[in-house]
Amino acid sequence: MSYVDEDSCVTFLVRHAWLSMRSAVAAALAEHELSVPQYGTLLILSHQPGCTIAEIGRKVGTARQSANELITGMERAGLIERQANPNDRRSQLVHLTAAGKTRLAAATPAVRAVEEELEADFSPADREAARAWLHRMVNTEVPIDEP
Repeated sequence: MSYVDEDSCVTFLVRHAWLSMRSAVAAALAEHELSVPQYGTLLILSHQPGCTIAEIGRKVGTARQSANELITGMERAGLIERQANPNDRRSQLVHLTAAGKTRLAAATPAVRAVEEELEADFSPADREAARAWLHRMVNTEVPIDEP
């Protein structure tokens, strides 16, 4: 039973939903030796190779230092590699390795299965509307303060 009612702040509802989903997804990802932020990083890099560590941090919702620790661990595991940024000597560009692509491909069906289970009671129209709203929110240009 949820402690969130229909009149709650949308921001809080989204956060509550995310925390519930994150727990379920984390359990599925543990079987693939990945955390939620690691999976998110692999997913981001599969669609946008060559992100900087700062960009990854913003996209997975971590501070720059935490993102650097995340990337360091993933690099040690052979999932990603860093390359010098030809446009900025202070930053590095991050790319998936073959092992990272393989791990992402193996873990994605587990994540999708969790999502399908969580959406089981949604009508196709509800699923489509929820995804459209989420995509619109993600793509809304909101300035992010850089620490």
